Amino acid sequence: MMAARKAPTTRKPAAERKKTGPKGPMKPMTDKEFEQLVNMIRIQCTAEEISDVLGMSEDTLGRRIAERNIEGVSNFADLYKKHQGEGKASLRRAQWKAAQDGNPTMLVWLGKQMLGQKDKQELSGPDGGAIPVEIKRTIVDPKA
Repeated sequence: MMAARKAPTTRKPAAERKKTGPKGPMKPMTDKEFEQLVNMIRIQCTAEEISDVLGMSEDTLGRRIAERNIEGVSNFADLYKKHQGEGKASLRRAQWKAAQDGNPTMLVWLGKQMLGQKDKQELSGPDGGAIPVEIKRTIVDPKA
């Protein structure tokens, strides 16, 4: 018994076909998603974390970044380098504000980081003098 033959289908040229991935039709990254991506970079999220939140693979994330044709940015690492400093500056601003508002922990920490201040620990003996050291010699009789 012969199987019925299917009629040949005509396929659209590759440029006209929509790409599909394991999660369905591929779509470009929206401006809102891109803004979310940059904000996540500012708080030092990893590519894996960002991909999970945006619902795409790290490879797709890289392609979506490249598709935006941002000058000097061709992949995730480039975009990360471009925006990570903004997050660090924001954190420093918040720390500075906390110190100005009188947070003693932040005042001490910033003093150590920016002014080279450190906790000074001194040990001294009686009346602030030297610490006496006594060396004793003990002989143990192994037969005892």
